[in-house]
Amino acid sequence: MGKVIPAYSFAGLHIATSGPHAGLIVFEERMMSRIESTATGVLPPIVIPAGDYARLNQLAESAGPELAQVSDYLVRELQRAHIVADTAVDNKVVRIGAWVTYREGADGRRRTVQLVWPHQADVNHNRVSVLSVVGAALLGMSQGQTIEWPSPVGGTRTLTVLSIHGDDGGGPPDAA
Repeated sequence: MGKVIPAYSFAGLHIATSGPHAGLIVFEERMMSRIESTATGVLPPIVIPAGDYARLNQLAESAGPELAQVSDYLVRELQRAHIVADTAVDNKVVRIGAWVTYREGADGRRRTVQLVWPHQADVNHNRVSVLSVVGAALLGMSQGQTIEWPSPVGGTRTLTVLSIHGDDGGGPPDAA
């Protein structure tokens, strides 16, 4: 990881206050151990279309140092994925462009988000980057599956996929 100084640290995060990474949140080294400890549990099988697989690998490998731990997590998810032909993936699998409704374990909060490429991410429109911990955790999941994912503020969180809707250009499934 690159050196970021000066910075504020809180709960495992560094927030750069100057330089080229000003304002970016940078995970500290302990994030890697949280990712590795999550990977030791039973993980649900995931499916990724071949057309997305190469691009996702390239994305993970080219991520800057400020995203090193997230890209490592994405690589681990890609390594355990079952890769299938694009035509073999239906809208019951979370893939780039899909709208997903999921529930977080501890508080039961439900969110509906669209999984997108990093340049399309927009929190105001519920578009979550695949190069985020939540995005990487959702990738390849099916309805009813649950996964633990490493929280950037410490520990792990659990999410369960409740429903998946393909990207038909119509927006989130609740939009009228």
